[in-house]
Amino acid sequence: MRCPYCSHQEDRVLESRSIREGAAIRRRRECLNCGRRFTTQEQIEESILMVVKKDGRREAFDRDKVLRGLRTACRKRPVSADVLERIADDVERAAYNRGVREIQSRDIGEMVIEALKGLDQVAYVRFASVYRDFQDIDQFKEIVEALSRGVRDSQHPAQSSPETGSTVPSGGSNDGA
Repeated sequence: MRCPYCSHQEDRVLESRSIREGAAIRRRRECLNCGRRFTTQEQIEESILMVVKKDGRREAFDRDKVLRGLRTACRKRPVSADVLERIADDVERAAYNRGVREIQSRDIGEMVIEALKGLDQVAYVRFASVYRDFQDIDQFKEIVEALSRGVRDSQHPAQSSPETGSTVPSGGSNDGA
């Protein structure tokens, strides 16, 4: 660290303290050349994940936008806010864990759709209809028929979910996590 007074590059740390709830560290330093003291702060440099939209525009990933979409899809459905928060966290973590600087908006949408599919069928159809831009009733019929086939296929090892009242395959999870 360069001394702000004499520009010497060697110092010693006198004191370190965590600040901003552990998001940064405050260090009190003493220059080994001039003896003057100064304070520095260190924090993790987070990379910004950019979302590439359908039209090619780029915008920073926004977890709140994912959460708003989930809330809209689950409006008046028996899904708790905690479950929606957990799904938004999972989507954000999965997006960042890809280790890329840019992600397609369709990839984020597919993550949300998959989480909703196992959580609440009505919310799943709502989100899919907007996200996939359904243009006619036939597209709704196709998705509902696919859901019906999936429910019929899993009827034997099924149990009723207490949170949503929907049928979830045994060993499955209805919290989207």
